[in-house]
Amino acid sequence: MSSPFADVPGAVVEDGVLLHVGNPLVEQRALAAARAIAPLADRRVLAVTGEDRLSWLDSLTSQALKDLAPGVSAELLVLDPKGHVEHEASVVDDGETTWLIADAVDAAGLLHWLRKMRFRLRVDPRDAGEEYAVIGGAPDAFAPVHVAAPAGVALVWHDPWPNVTVGGWAYSPVDPHPGAEREWAEAIVARDEEKRLAQAAAAGEIALAGAVAAEALRVAAWRPRRSREVDERTLPHEVDWIRTAVHLDKGCYRGQETVAKVHNLGHPPRRLIALHLDGSDSVLPESGAVVRVGGDIVGTVTSSALHYEEGPIALAIVRRTTPVDAELTIDTDAGPVAAAQQVIVPPEAGATASVPRIPRLSRRARA
Repeated sequence: MSSPFADVPGAVVEDGVLLHVGNPLVEQRALAAARAIAPLADRRVLAVTGEDRLSWLDSLTSQALKDLAPGVSAELLVLDPKGHVEHEASVVDDGETTWLIADAVDAAGLLHWLRKMRFRLRVDPRDAGEEYAVIGGAPDAFAPVHVAAPAGVALVWHDPWPNVTVGGWAYSPVDPHPGAEREWAEAIVARDEEKRLAQAAAAGEIALAGAVAAEALRVAAWRPRRSREVDERTLPHEVDWIRTAVHLDKGCYRGQETVAKVHNLGHPPRRLIALHLDGSDSVLPESGAVVRVGGDIVGTVTSSALHYEEGPIALAIVRRTTPVDAELTIDTDAGPVAAAQQVIVPPEAGATASVPRIPRLSRRARA
């Protein structure tokens, strides 16, 4: 798969995705400071037209969407009958079309499922990925970007994370949440505009950051992602997704009974944690790397990154009963790596527990 950004000096492209342009740490700083944009070829755009599109999506997914105003951003999950996450998408409507941004590896599956669920309703979901691309970054970085607006509304999705959206619930006890430091948006652009941006970057007129930098900022913000933090058993509660992607007070949808039972009466069987890794900055665990307490396996790494301020970090899913003060090690090809755990979803999450807020430690003190 080719990329229009392959000719940018220093560009490293893999499977059509721009990984970096020479220095991911510098790119992180620029991306965080709104001085660079990130082409996101690992996202895919879907479009849903038809008069019933919002009420239809509302009935199928975890989010309340039937009254979504044009230009307002939302996030939805598609759950299986037992409440496990199957699909996820970012949502923005322009008054005529509902635009979904999904992880590229999941987009075809999401579209297939949506098309099966049309019945006799006036809806038409389609793949718009050949027409449109996705550009990420801080909103202030989009000044040189000609954002698509086919119905007169700019197609920019503003990430609500880590705010608690209407109907949501926060499980993380950390205050302030590290995601509050990350301003993130994703703009839908025409493919011709994507080519123009690539030419401007090759000429040194705009700065780019690659997917490696974007992922590092996401991991540091504890932001779950469908292609990373989700397996066949994932419940939204386990990764703190109730805060932005689930409306607890909306009507019936597939998986709602499990969502309500776990939230009101029980506890999710696993929980997301943040890891600060010891040892060489060059050793990062791969997705799926085993997390241990002593010799016992308690979970797996879902994402890892080398952050420009925090050093080597990761997200992992562990058993709910894993002690919050346990000494953890991660299996890597270079041997076990020690890791300090920071609680994202506490063991007592669910059962509408009153989880006490705890102050966030400084970056250096956590290491």
